[in-house]
Amino acid sequence: MSTDFALPDSLSLDDLHTFLARASAVDDGAVRLIGTGGVLAAYVGVLSPAGLLDTSPTVLGLRTYALAAESTFDAVVSLRSVVERLVRLQNEIVDPTAPVVVSLPPSVITASWAAISPPRGGWTAQTALESATLEAVAKAGIEEVAGVIPAGTGEQIVQRVRSGVWSRPVEGSDVPAGAAFAALTLGFLVDDEPARVFVVGAWTRLSTSRGHVLVKRRSGLL
Repeated sequence: MSTDFALPDSLSLDDLHTFLARASAVDDGAVRLIGTGGVLAAYVGVLSPAGLLDTSPTVLGLRTYALAAESTFDAVVSLRSVVERLVRLQNEIVDPTAPVVVSLPPSVITASWAAISPPRGGWTAQTALESATLEAVAKAGIEEVAGVIPAGTGEQIVQRVRSGVWSRPVEGSDVPAGAAFAALTLGFLVDDEPARVFVVGAWTRLSTSRGHVLVKRRSGLL
């Protein structure tokens, strides 16, 4: 298994840094990096159930990048460590058009969401959702959570409130509000570009030109 990967140029490096920096503002725990077939898939966790009794969905963010050289790996590593490595590389850039080699952090960490993998095929298209609608749902949810949860509230109550808010479907669809939250915070929403919606089994996917949000509902909700 490879211990590093090569991005084509500094633009790809900057894009990956921006994506992971946005993700770290939501959850700075882990990132799953998969290299295969000349493509890097970077998964981040946005929302996940807090325990067996929590019925909220798992919500992931995904961006893909072309690799400058073939690499094969599947590693769950510290998000903060990767971001720090990318910043150092940005500061060392001499030729913006040259490939950039990124080394994987040596320590692999555990993240509950990283144990599940979205299906690669079988997705069925659903009615697309306007980006403005998703942005409004996400902002309303953020305000509701902030308004309901006072400072110093216990973690169990906080999780219960968040679960209730982000599990609610976006009006006119089966897409949970947590997917809208992920799309907004990760920078995936684009003005005048509807988010395409796809489903397969327990999974739902929102896709725009900037990335994908993947949602897995708990089996008890099916």
